[in-house]
Amino acid sequence: MGGKERQYVNDAFDTNWIAPVGPHISGFEQRLSSLSNSFYVASLSSGTASLHLALILLGVKKGDKVLCSSFTFSASANPIAYVGADPVFIDSERDSWNMCPVLLEQAIKECVSEGEKPKAIMLVHLYGMPAKMDEIMKIANQNNIPVIEDAAEALGSTYKNQPLGTFGKFGVYSFNGNKIITTSGGGALVCKDKSLIEKAKFLATQARDDKPHYEHSEIGYNYRMSNVCAGIGLGQLEVLEERVVQKRSIKSFYKQELSSIKEISFLGENQGNFSNFWLTTILLSENSTIDREQLRLHLEKDNIESRPLWKPMHLQPVFKDCKAYVNGVSEDLFNRGLCLPSGTNMTEKDLERVVNKIKELYEA
Repeated sequence: MGGKERQYVNDAFDTNWIAPVGPHISGFEQRLSSLSNSFYVASLSSGTASLHLALILLGVKKGDKVLCSSFTFSASANPIAYVGADPVFIDSERDSWNMCPVLLEQAIKECVSEGEKPKAIMLVHLYGMPAKMDEIMKIANQNNIPVIEDAAEALGSTYKNQPLGTFGKFGVYSFNGNKIITTSGGGALVCKDKSLIEKAKFLATQARDDKPHYEHSEIGYNYRMSNVCAGIGLGQLEVLEERVVQKRSIKSFYKQELSSIKEISFLGENQGNFSNFWLTTILLSENSTIDREQLRLHLEKDNIESRPLWKPMHLQPVFKDCKAYVNGVSEDLFNRGLCLPSGTNMTEKDLERVVNKIKELYEA
């Protein structure tokens, strides 16, 4: 916590604004808008809810195809199933680990040739690293396919000085407890079309018609953020820049301290990219004498938690029957990659402990 969160929460209690309506929600949306190219904002209960509403607002229905990054957390793909659509998974390129433009274009051409033009592209900015937005948006625009940017991990990251989440038709942020800032649980949908954000807010509050009684002409959802959670978010937004600096500093520390181990490499920023480095990730070389699981278990013995990179969606049992355009990159990254402890509450002593434990294994 940054310090002001309790003040905002106490204010919500003192003024009795506890429900999913109130001044903190408006304030949070205004502050988030100022960070997102003045896009309109709907603060919601989760990033997943935001992705779900984005698909609904694009008219994605049962049987439609949605092209989705394969190398991601399942929350990117699950909303596609919520609306009954069929995810088509697109593998990664090695520069940013995000959606491969070459495979994206191939998938679109094949879907169109089969008479099933995709209704949307679900693009993920993984671990806060920008995808190749110039290439991807060019392909999407040429084929008139809307892009939903899953920037759940990428608040504070930019591509050519433009905030991630503001390139496509919709952008999505997450404020889950593990993100760079949190509202304890929450998310946001952003869009430059005010009418679509107003519709999102309508759907998120059970789609109640403008009547003196309860009347509903559409299916709605209980997806609005509470005023209390928005109060936490207001306090967190005040320290967002500081959190980005801390995350980038953590990554720099690891990179410098582990530079002597040639079997370990780090994901770098390409020209025009600015990453929040939400998590610091490492990749073990193909000829490494130690594999990812050996390193993970070695750290675990000393009560240091690390995790493999995301297991690609096309390898997940729940999506085993879905079509995928694969080049082997994400599977290779999953097999050789590890997320290191990256919390902004870590001290230098904590970081040194992780580094020393890694060196211990390689120097044994």
